[in-house]
Amino acid sequence: MPDIRHIDSRHKGMDARDRLIVALYAQLKAERETRETLEWAIRNGAVSRDVLEAIAADPVPAVTGEDIAALEKIVAADERRRPPEREMNNPNG
Repeated sequence: MPDIRHIDSRHKGMDARDRLIVALYAQLKAERETRETLEWAIRNGAVSRDVLEAIAADPVPAVTGEDIAALEKIVAADERRRPPEREMNNPNG
C-alpha cells in the first residue's frame, strides 16, 4: 500500500493508533470505490430499481460497537501513558 507511511524497520509493527488510521483509511477507500462503481452502474443502466431500493433499505452503519470498543481501548491506553496531572502543571515537582 504505497499511500501508507513507512514503518521504521526497528519497529516491527504498528501501534494501535497507526493500525486504526490504516483501517479507517482502507474503509474510506473501499467506500469511495463502492460509491464510484455504483454511480457508474446507475449511469449505464446496469442497476435495476429493485436493487436500488434494496440498497437504500439496508444501510450499513458507519460505526459499529466493535469500532467504539477499539477506540475506547486506545483512549484508555493513551491515558495510562500520560504523566499525572500535577506533573504536567508543575514541571519542578
